[in-house]
Amino acid sequence: MKKNIIADKTFHFSVGIMDYVNELKANQKEYIISNQLLRSGTSIGANISEAQSAVSKRDFSNKMMIALKEANETQYWLKLLNEANGSSSQKLKILIFECEEIIKILRSINLSIKKSL
Repeated sequence: MKKNIIADKTFHFSVGIMDYVNELKANQKEYIISNQLLRSGTSIGANISEAQSAVSKRDFSNKMMIALKEANETQYWLKLLNEANGSSSQKLKILIFECEEIIKILRSINLSIKKSL
């Protein structure tokens, strides 16, 4: 079976998001934005997983575009938390970097799909 790099990357990213959000809540630092981050951050991989069962190229394209939108939203929440906290943790810096990587990959995938439609 062929390895799906973006599916693996977003699955592990989701786990990292869940860990970070749990850490925020445990330290009673933030609730509202962390819930938004949890929703958007785990939705990226969920949409990619859904895309693997797409019924058409257009369906696949739509799911991958939604994944990109969720990644952009996640990046926003991560940067907002980084800015609001003044000094970011190493975990937050890693999540921001990983999110940027995911966005680049998804942009490339979406561009390739668009050309093939």
